[in-house]
Amino acid sequence: MRTLTLRGGVRVAVLAAEWHDAFAVVTRGRVQLELRDGAPGPVLGRDAGFWLRDTGVRALRNPGRRTARVRIVTPGSTE
Repeated sequence: MRTLTLRGGVRVAVLAAEWHDAFAVVTRGRVQLELRDGAPGPVLGRDAGFWLRDTGVRALRNPGRRTARVRIVTPGSTE
């Protein structure tokens, strides 16, 4: 398990190899999904869980000013 921290306004590209079979949960703040064509996707709040596999999401973005956190769980992680 790992934690992704996104400061306000920060955008992080989603690389398929890093997110394969990963499940993510927003634990603080809000995270917006950026779709394959660059269009803004849904904004997910605290406790929202999501898969990125085969969704066409190309980035995660923090639309707010406060820091957001996302916990990422992958099969076989020991924590």
